[in-house]
Amino acid sequence: MTVDAKALLAEVESWSPKAQAEFADRLSKVVGTERRIWYCTRGRSCTGEPHEGVPYNHARSDQWPPAGNDWFVWFLRGGRGSGKTRTASEFVRYSARYVPYIACVGIDVRKIRQTMIEGRSGLIRICEYAGIDYTWEPSKREFTFESGPGAGAKAIMYSAEEPDHLRSPEHGLAWLDEPSHYALIDDVWSNLKFGLRVPGMPGGAKVIATSTPLPNKWTKDISNHPRTRLSVVSTYRNLANLDPAFREAVLEEYEGTRLGRQELYGEILEDVEGALWRNDMIRYVPESEREEAVERLDRIVIAIDPAGSVDRKRDETGLVAVGRWQDDRAQHRYLVLEDASGHYSPNGWAERAIQMAEKWGAERIIAERNYGGNMVENTIKTADPTMRVQTVHSRRGKALRAEPVVAKYEQGKVLHLEKMEGLEAQQTSWVPAQSPSPDRVDALVHGLTGLGLSPRPGKIATPSASQIASLFAPRR
Repeated sequence: MTVDAKALLAEVESWSPKAQAEFADRLSKVVGTERRIWYCTRGRSCTGEPHEGVPYNHARSDQWPPAGNDWFVWFLRGGRGSGKTRTASEFVRYSARYVPYIACVGIDVRKIRQTMIEGRSGLIRICEYAGIDYTWEPSKREFTFESGPGAGAKAIMYSAEEPDHLRSPEHGLAWLDEPSHYALIDDVWSNLKFGLRVPGMPGGAKVIATSTPLPNKWTKDISNHPRTRLSVVSTYRNLANLDPAFREAVLEEYEGTRLGRQELYGEILEDVEGALWRNDMIRYVPESEREEAVERLDRIVIAIDPAGSVDRKRDETGLVAVGRWQDDRAQHRYLVLEDASGHYSPNGWAERAIQMAEKWGAERIIAERNYGGNMVENTIKTADPTMRVQTVHSRRGKALRAEPVVAKYEQGKVLHLEKMEGLEAQQTSWVPAQSPSPDRVDALVHGLTGLGLSPRPGKIATPSASQIASLFAPRR
């Protein structure tokens, strides 16, 4: 199609100033971005590294769609930063030529915008690379491809927290981002499949799923389904596209650990035989309900399990915030608010614990005093003489102390405010009498035990409304 530049400029001049500004902004993004192809002519044998004709990183062999059309799900089960989002965004853009309606499902609305649409590898960025015009309407949750082979196709956003919204709409393709982590994955999956009935995709409607895995039933079933094509890609395959500091900040910390196998290599971690916690015991508060969950707490404490040394090669100091509330049946329920465990000096963990107490409105700090007698209480009091401190001495074995807490998890009476990888990895991998001393778990047990056994609420147990609002204010 030939564009008459003079006629176009004349039309633009007749627009309102606001419309002209929007047009100029859109034009600068499309024209000002270097064009980059994704699938090169070398095909699936390409390493994705720059070569003649394509002087920049592009699709690796594992980022090409599965060969053939006889598959239903393409599951990119990869490590953090392995290129899953870029792969899915490019596949959605390419597939827009075949189907008019595409479902894009994310954990929640905020993550949809941050990752799938406006992120570094989201739909906006890949459209700019391809020189494709687009319209993104956040209020409608609609992203429209305005030019190119898929002009007119719409990618419609759905939150996994609202699976019923998928019940009626029809689509020909779906992108699920982090489905292993959906609290309502069974409902999302059921409603989505019934709506995948718009024809056009070669071989029939299709799903691309991008996720670091969790050992839940859905993830295992999809990974093993005969119509699933599984791509397991480690973080290391994509280092050329990641910040150099990432290796030191993340890879070195988790390499060689059980959690690293999941978060870096995309492995499904099965339950550890003999571990007190199973993976399915750990449940989370939906993001949309977190502020309400914190608001209903009537008691909050900070728990410390001090390390015997500040040597970074030795134990960490366990530092965990936990709270409690009563449900409609007057039964106690518990919420794990934060895990700030790490390598600290005595003054360092004391100051961090006091900061956490102020942040969450905790009534007191509970600390194990096995190391150094009264040193723990004195260290905290030196940092803040007004802080209420309770010290406990571990007379029973760690497993015996942990068993009542594990029972609360089994009964569904303990929730985590959000994912806490270090703490949860220790919970699900600690085997009493076989594994090293669990510092994070010890702090967790001290905190929940203290909440369960204390006779009455403290005077300042409940955080103020302003404190709660500040915790959930948008980050700048």
